[in-house]
Amino acid sequence: MLKPILLAAALLASPAAFAQSGWEQQIAEWNQPVAPFRILGNIYYVGTAGISAYLVTSPKGHILIDGALAVSAPQIAANIEKLGFKLTDVKILLINHAHFDHSGGLAELKRLTGARLLASAGDKPGLEAGKLDYRPDLPSAKPVAVDGVLADGEQINLGGNMLTVHLTPGHTKGCTSWTMQVPSGGDRLNILFACSLSVADQPLTPGHGYDAAVSDFRATFAKLKAMQADVFLSFHPSQFDFAEKRAKLEAGDAEAFVDTGELRRRVEAAEAAFDAELAKQKAR
Repeated sequence: MLKPILLAAALLASPAAFAQSGWEQQIAEWNQPVAPFRILGNIYYVGTAGISAYLVTSPKGHILIDGALAVSAPQIAANIEKLGFKLTDVKILLINHAHFDHSGGLAELKRLTGARLLASAGDKPGLEAGKLDYRPDLPSAKPVAVDGVLADGEQINLGGNMLTVHLTPGHTKGCTSWTMQVPSGGDRLNILFACSLSVADQPLTPGHGYDAAVSDFRATFAKLKAMQADVFLSFHPSQFDFAEKRAKLEAGDAEAFVDTGELRRRVEAAEAAFDAELAKQKAR
C-alpha cells in the first residue's frame, strides 16, 4: 500500500510537510470513520475505512487485533464502545505486523484498555523501538512494550476463543496471521486473519537489511495456500472486497463474508504481484 504509506509519512513528519505533500484527500479517506459491525459470530469490525481492526469477544474478555495509526486509536476505542463493549474488558492486544499504520495506535489502546500486547519475535524489536531498522524509509510509531512473544503454532485462549498463531513473514520479518473457528448453524467456520500478501515497497534484493525477504515470502505463500479458510480477512479493507461484502451483509446475507475459495485466489494474485515486483527490483 505505497500511496497510503507515503501519505502518512508526510503527515507524521510535520504538518508543513503534509500540507505540501498534496495527499490530503487520500489520508482523509484512509482514516475516515466507519461504523463498527458484527462480521460473523463474535467477530466485529472496529477499524477505519482504510485500516482493519478486529474485536473478538467473549464473556471473560476480548481480543483486539491491530491498532492502526496513532490518529486511529480514538476511533477504534469509540467503535468498541459503540458496540456496547467496555474498553477495560479488552484483555489481549495482537498485531499483524509492525508497520506504523498498524502499530501506531497500540500504545494508546494499551493505555486505555490495560491489555497485554502479544507479538512475534520478529516484530518485537520494531514495536518496542517504534521503527523497523530495515525500513528507514517509513515513519516511526510510538514505541510500545511487548508483554509476551508468540511462537508459530501457539494457541491463544480466552473465554472459549482459541486463536492459532501462524508466522507468515515477508511483509515484515514477524508478520503474523491468525486462525480461529466460529459456530455457524450446526457447523463451525474457519476464519483467517491474513498477513504478508503485499510487498508494499519492501526491498526484496540483498543488502537492505532483510536478505531473507524473498525466501520468506515464498514460504508464506506456500503455507497460506496449504491452509483452508471459509472467511478471509486482511488488514486493509481494499484487500478483501470489504465494501461489497458489508453491503451484502446489511442487505440480509448473514454469511456475506463466507467464501471458501477466496484464500486461494488472494494468495495466487499476491504471488503473481510479488513475482512481478521482484523482477522489477532485480532489473534496477
